[in-house]
Amino acid sequence: MPTAFQPRLGFDNYAIRSLGWKVGQVLEHARRLGVNAVLLSDFDVYESLADQHLRDLKHHADDLGIKLYAGMLSICPGSVLFNPRRGTATEQLRLCLRVAKTLGSPVARCVLGKVDDRRSPGGIAARITETLSVLRAVRSEALDTGIKIAVENHAGDMTSTELLELIDAAGRDFVGATLDTGNALWALEEPIQALETLGPVTLCTGLRDSHLWETPEGATLQWTAIGSGLVDWPAFFQRFSELCPHAPVIVETISGRPIFLPVLRDFFWEAYPRATPQTLTRLLRLARAGEPREPFAPPPGRDGLQAEQEQQLAELERSALFCRKVFTELE
Repeated sequence: MPTAFQPRLGFDNYAIRSLGWKVGQVLEHARRLGVNAVLLSDFDVYESLADQHLRDLKHHADDLGIKLYAGMLSICPGSVLFNPRRGTATEQLRLCLRVAKTLGSPVARCVLGKVDDRRSPGGIAARITETLSVLRAVRSEALDTGIKIAVENHAGDMTSTELLELIDAAGRDFVGATLDTGNALWALEEPIQALETLGPVTLCTGLRDSHLWETPEGATLQWTAIGSGLVDWPAFFQRFSELCPHAPVIVETISGRPIFLPVLRDFFWEAYPRATPQTLTRLLRLARAGEPREPFAPPPGRDGLQAEQEQQLAELERSALFCRKVFTELE
């Protein structure tokens, strides 16, 4: 008999960033939510990166029935997002591989950078070349550990096609993708389109929903909880179950933050030399079907930080509940 689609379900600690929690508190919240996966997407979430501390975290997560996924931010030395505080890009990626191995994570999630890199000297092509060099430098360590490096389409930096080309140039034997649905729209792609491109190489995820609406200069993108935006999630997860059934469903809600896409201004397209007329057509079609939404703001008289924390917790819980509902309806 066919069984319901039951991937690992969890969240990225960035979804509840305003609480400032360390790993122990993040795991306790995962237990309360009843999820069985957590992506630790930055080094600062740990109290220590010492092996013994990481082993203790793994044992604690194992006791809770929670699978840990390890991650970091930029591995591109030329990116505006790269932070040299912990060493070179290669040293930091090696650190992430060590953390992943000790935690029992099957992946080391990382990113190139953000949308600003598309307008940096040499454009995104130059940043992809730099990232490829870093990936190749750690190939032997990744293969020795059996951990795959999962590069994310992050903050509008790469389209799914550009990311797939990076993965293939490095080698699918040790590199795959972290699929982010919200960031797909930032890179002018429909989330289902990004899934079709990256699904066969997707190892991890960062999922949220989106609103998109027209503005005089193009469109505005604003993310929201899963199930309250423009994504057809039953269709998305049906295809997900076919293309990458072993990847975890990691919720990364970043709700109420507007992103302006002035796609009707000529200068905008200088950063997208490979865009086609269909790129604009698809985006405007989605925007014309959407309604404007107000950005998140604390209610009058409320403490801003507390309101933000409550909003992030609520959006995460709402998303997890919706995902469970969709999973039970899929066969």
